Amino acid sequence: MKRFVCAHATHPQWPVAAALVVTQLRAQLAARASAAPAAGGGATHGGDAGHTTTPLALVYLTDHYAGAAAEILAYLGAELPQVTDWVGAVGVGIGATGVEYWDEPALVVMLCDLAPGRYRVFSGVAPLGATQGPEGFIAQTALVHADPTAPDLTELLQELAERTLGHYLFGGLVASRAGSVQMACASQGGLAGHGREAAVGLFRGGLSGVAFAPDVGIVSRVTQGVRAIGPAHRVSAAHANRVESLDGQPALDVVLHDLGLSLDDLTAVIGRLRQTLVGLQVPVARPASAAAPLTGRVPLRLGDDVLVRHLVGIDPLRRAVVVADEVPTGALLTLCERHVQAARADLVRICAEIRDELSPEGDDTTDPTQRIAGAIYVSCNGRGGAHFGGPSAELQIVRQALGEVPLAGFFAAGEIAHHRLYGYTGVLTVFVADAADPSGAGG
Repeated sequence: MKRFVCAHATHPQWPVAAALVVTQLRAQLAARASAAPAAGGGATHGGDAGHTTTPLALVYLTDHYAGAAAEILAYLGAELPQVTDWVGAVGVGIGATGVEYWDEPALVVMLCDLAPGRYRVFSGVAPLGATQGPEGFIAQTALVHADPTAPDLTELLQELAERTLGHYLFGGLVASRAGSVQMACASQGGLAGHGREAAVGLFRGGLSGVAFAPDVGIVSRVTQGVRAIGPAHRVSAAHANRVESLDGQPALDVVLHDLGLSLDDLTAVIGRLRQTLVGLQVPVARPASAAAPLTGRVPLRLGDDVLVRHLVGIDPLRRAVVVADEVPTGALLTLCERHVQAARADLVRICAEIRDELSPEGDDTTDPTQRIAGAIYVSCNGRGGAHFGGPSAELQIVRQALGEVPLAGFFAAGEIAHHRLYGYTGVLTVFVADAADPSGAGG
């Protein structure tokens, strides 16, 4: 696995933007091919000698192009015949290296240097198999695109995570004005009897994505976009999404105390609660396989397991508060709020952790970012440059920390990490170049 190649463009007419992307990709592939001899030998592909194609591509479109998604896939497939598998989604916002596209027609394509045996594309009509899949494929983790309106979504994600050795997923809920448009086109071809869109790899519900084998090096982190505005409290009584007691005290009384409010001024209480979120840390009994280090060269690790949810109401009669999710007894609950500086600092932190994870032990001279083959960043659609202070500001922070690594992603209605749904977060995942590749990530 060598460094991926990535291109992006914007134009009112999709054929122009797609042609610009194809031109950029071809130029990068030609430059890589011409540099290969100087790097010390022919290209290899994770032990698959002589394999020089890039069969897997990730593609993200803004919803301005949603109506032409099938035509765009067909065009890209014809112009890039070496790509056999396409995975992606349509969003209100998408991202590339240092660039965010919001409410404008744009697309980004990243070609991933992975041999076919190291990944599997899946969708609702071609689901990911059990841990031991067809042809001996074993999934370690998976990139997931999901429909936010899918019934029993939490359970679906948990079930999918259980089909991977690492019990880890990363990705997001697809959100756009065109609905949940997902792309999952595999080399096996379309399946008969599922309609025209499914036949070309387009789906509007459920889950889709791509799973990766244990020998694909991945490092992933979750960055929070909020800061705590009170101490953590133990949920001592709750029913569904109604929290009745915190630390043995009426939950509403505890919340009002933390916020410095009184029910005597109900208008002020309602206004403040609309700006208040809760961070939930739910105790989880992890599977034994997830507790051990993950197989593969680079284990996948995630950030703090805190789920941010809206505080949606109060129940003065029961002295309770209502949260936009079920809250189990025993969870930790912390009042929090969105905060630009906290979000910026936490994003810088996870980038530093990734650099540290990739740094050779005892080697302070090697740039660890040169080991990054490519990156995927899924961020909340309530974040982005506007939240961070300027156009493309969020992805510019990532670029400043990791350098000009190929990156693609989208802004989601909820972020997926581990087997959970997050909010107001970013999920940054990097692929690590194979150590056996003589040209490294920079090939």
